[in-house]
Amino acid sequence: GTVTTQSGVLKDTQYSWHTRFEDGAGTNPEELLAAAHAGCYSMKLSFVLASKNLISESIDTTCSITLDNGVITLSHLDVTAKVPGITMEQFQEYALEAKEGCLVSKLFNTLITLKATLVS
Repeated sequence: GTVTTQSGVLKDTQYSWHTRFEDGAGTNPEELLAAAHAGCYSMKLSFVLASKNLISESIDTTCSITLDNGVITLSHLDVTAKVPGITMEQFQEYALEAKEGCLVSKLFNTLITLKATLVS
């Protein structure tokens, strides 16, 4: 089948068994969930930093979803950010705050892990 989003970003995008478990071109539920989690997390981290009067130069987040026996067992966030004027301890605290406050994190009923890297 195909999937189309309201925004039109995805339009008649291939969406099937082959795109999920084989080498078909297109997307699948896990890829879409991972993209939503990474995007939501980045937005929440930016919001948390701004609330502390810190402006990030960059926030780059990836998310990996683990599917085991038909169950999503893990969503792993990996963020690298450049934030002038912040200590490593503050960054780790705010990164965790963003993980806990992210709307997609709140939606998931699975283990969520985070690796947060601050670059200069």
